[in-house]
Amino acid sequence: METLLSPASENSAQPLCAIQYLAESNQLKLVSTIDAALDDAQNHEQYMKRDHAKSPLLNDQQFKNWQALLEDRTGMYVSIEHRSLLESNLIIRMREVNCQDVDAYFAIVSAKPDGIREWSILLDRITVQETRFYRNPESLKLVSKYLDDYLSRKLPQKPKKVLNIWSVGCSSGEEPYTLAILCQEAIQKAHQSISYGITATDISLPVLEKARKGVYNLRRLLDLKSNLIDKYFESINEQTFTVKDLLKKKVCFSMANMIEIEKNPLRNMDIIYCQNVLIYFRKDRKYVILNNLVERLAPGGLLVIGQGEATDWYHPEVQRVADNQTQAFIRRTTQEH
Repeated sequence: METLLSPASENSAQPLCAIQYLAESNQLKLVSTIDAALDDAQNHEQYMKRDHAKSPLLNDQQFKNWQALLEDRTGMYVSIEHRSLLESNLIIRMREVNCQDVDAYFAIVSAKPDGIREWSILLDRITVQETRFYRNPESLKLVSKYLDDYLSRKLPQKPKKVLNIWSVGCSSGEEPYTLAILCQEAIQKAHQSISYGITATDISLPVLEKARKGVYNLRRLLDLKSNLIDKYFESINEQTFTVKDLLKKKVCFSMANMIEIEKNPLRNMDIIYCQNVLIYFRKDRKYVILNNLVERLAPGGLLVIGQGEATDWYHPEVQRVADNQTQAFIRRTTQEH
């Protein structure tokens, strides 16, 4: 479900989960039995590395077919540089389902509605990357500074009762839970009685299910200080931790496809965190996404994207943040126009 925090709900103390995607509810039924195929990510990574050198090559036309299918359904463009990675993921999944022919497998995932379940599994393999808590520390430092300035009323906009945040391309949840930790720490530091809600979206339904569970291996937490681990996580065993409900209840996970961003109902977001997402898209698609993100940003709101992901993009409604370690923008307030 989407977290929709509209101006009418600003006095609410909790995030409002108001939008239920029909596509999510339908597809979740289709992918509910695939946990066994996805639970052991570490084994999958080892399997991919072991078989990469033996992956059969797609011919040029087959590669173009897969390029077109991925871009048509997700907007993501697989460049020639990533061809071998695509091939590796394809051959691994084909072996798992005992399919010997690339064209036959292409037909399976292309079929609707029968191929939706298999498409969801394959998409998860192709798009999900290794991530961790407190990844991209320079960008997170900028978010922390923004939160401090917002709560101390150093920014031109008037503080609201609820802070609205959107984590775009949230993957398995480390990013939105990290943003929740930053919010908790900033609010505690400022001694403010303000709430916040984080909408976390991704195109992969299996990975969203993992994010909702909030269970992580210790290696995903290595960049967090020990006091934050003690404060916001519970130990399952020496190597496994789960996110405490204090953070879980602040994050609402939902499926969203960026090629349909124009239909996204989110508005008036104070922070939009879109890190390591735009690299998957062609330049023209990047600009469409960025322009739509600006429309969903509140006046004075912060947009953070990956360093170098859109160096020549310009929008009259935003101003670049003066920080050479990050790529971020502030939406201009009414007084600045």
